[in-house]
Amino acid sequence: MTDILLNHRSIRKYKEDKISKEILNIILDAGIRASNTGNMQAYSIIVTQDEEMKNKLLPLHFNQEAVKQAPLLLTFCADLNRFSKWCKLRKAKPAYDNFLWLYTASIDAVITAQNCALAAEAEGLGICYMGTTNYTAEKIIDVLQLPKGVIPVTTLTIGYPDETPYLTDRLPQNAVVHYETYKDFSDDDINEIYQELEDSDFTKQLIEENGTENLAQVFTDKRYTKENNITFSKSLLKVVKKQGFWNQ
Repeated sequence: MTDILLNHRSIRKYKEDKISKEILNIILDAGIRASNTGNMQAYSIIVTQDEEMKNKLLPLHFNQEAVKQAPLLLTFCADLNRFSKWCKLRKAKPAYDNFLWLYTASIDAVITAQNCALAAEAEGLGICYMGTTNYTAEKIIDVLQLPKGVIPVTTLTIGYPDETPYLTDRLPQNAVVHYETYKDFSDDDINEIYQELEDSDFTKQLIEENGTENLAQVFTDKRYTKENNITFSKSLLKVVKKQGFWNQ
């Protein structure tokens, strides 16, 4: 399992081979065994294999080829609908229509997604997380017919790899690990932490392709701009309210 973790690669090109029902069940069972809050399992997993459904979801993931090629999509949702209905049937009064439980259920959904990802990779499959789920949540809700109390959090594309991409650079331990208390960073610390990443050939190519001065500007000026951040934030907040998680 350590080898799987340390050699993880995001796979965006897949073979046409289908995933058997047996392996699908292994992946789903691994997800269901994930740690979660109070054993409430405040999440749902939407399995997409049908080509027509994939075609409906494709533009909502910005027409990424991985969505079209992968034989399996799993959409992980924060879900307080099911648990609240159970409570009401048992004459208990649920109070989970608020931001705290959106936050909690979203964490549970992501932990479940990672369990599924690891199980898939252990079976020789490749995976890729689709961050676009948050950008088009309202439309995904319509396509997947998610009721009030359910919000999509993330999506996995899963299939047999048709590529072996490079192992993506990661920051060193001292960038993300703090012992006992948070140790804030000096300018020298920041320069040291990011030096290897900034000096890589891939980064230099990325800077050239984007026409920026440095890697940081690729993120701020090209990938995640303030304009887009504000636009998608407003859109997501609208979804949160519509789905009943923000009643203040």
